[in-house]
Amino acid sequence: MRTFLLKRSLQLIPTLFVVAVIVFFITRMLPGNPAAVMLGPQASAEDIAAYAERLGLNDPIYQQFFDYLINLVKFDFGNSLSYNQPIVNLIMERFPNTVILAVSALLIAIIVGVPAGILAAKKQNTIIDYLVTTLSLVGVSMPIFWLGVMLVLAFSVNLGWLPSTGMGSLDNGLWAFIRHLILPSLALATIPTAQFARVIRSSMLETLSNDYIKAARSKGLKETFVIYKHALKNALTPLLTVIGLQFSNLLGGAVLTETIFSWPGMGLLIVNAIDKRDFVVVQGSVIFIAIIYVVINLIVDVLYKVVNPKVNLDGGSGGAN
Repeated sequence: MRTFLLKRSLQLIPTLFVVAVIVFFITRMLPGNPAAVMLGPQASAEDIAAYAERLGLNDPIYQQFFDYLINLVKFDFGNSLSYNQPIVNLIMERFPNTVILAVSALLIAIIVGVPAGILAAKKQNTIIDYLVTTLSLVGVSMPIFWLGVMLVLAFSVNLGWLPSTGMGSLDNGLWAFIRHLILPSLALATIPTAQFARVIRSSMLETLSNDYIKAARSKGLKETFVIYKHALKNALTPLLTVIGLQFSNLLGGAVLTETIFSWPGMGLLIVNAIDKRDFVVVQGSVIFIAIIYVVINLIVDVLYKVVNPKVNLDGGSGGAN
């Protein structure tokens, strides 16, 4: 385990370096002059040139890149060009909101997707199995931006049941907070729900075909006991990895959902920063999300070892120890 943790920790460095390089050069390719955008259309050419010099935008690209890497090594994400405050403060303000949304969507996906997958496996080749499989395929294929708009039209505009945008405050009560959370959570949970249903169905079918399941059934044990006591425990192991990956995707991939519902999280922060040409915020936010992503993947691998001790992590491949 120690060897595995050391190897994975060292692998984080080149991964984050590649992300940093890609983000740096992509942000420099954004059209428009950040100085001109921030000063507004009334600014003179001299003011724009002076402000660009102050921001270091006139430095050679290699010098900007070198300074950027040095700051990252020191965990200095810099100061926002448009918000006039350290990017760390912006991240610490917005990231908890993204975590709330991601956790809510993940819980919905687990509560709905896992039982649906188990039911489909129990009712293999029946109408229930076909229905779950079809809905899972639709869920994976459905564009989030379209679903988000449809949810707003249905439950906010037409029915008036739920608010369409913003994040409710707990000062107004728990229900007010939950009402603002329902629609974006449902939209964000669609893909992981479908993924969980498909994974648990396949895993359950494979587990139910094993000899020890046949032996348990031959002993006269109830089918419910066989399913939930013997089969489900082993079938959940592959799901653990998928849950970890989906949670990482939810944290980093909520840009569209947060934009549609004006949820004040990391995704909306990045979109607004792109609109304002605040490339420093984009760089810092993406790097932070990348760090969270690789750390969660590392934790998932460790948990996989805990759940399934037969996995040989030190050797980089599965097998008996």
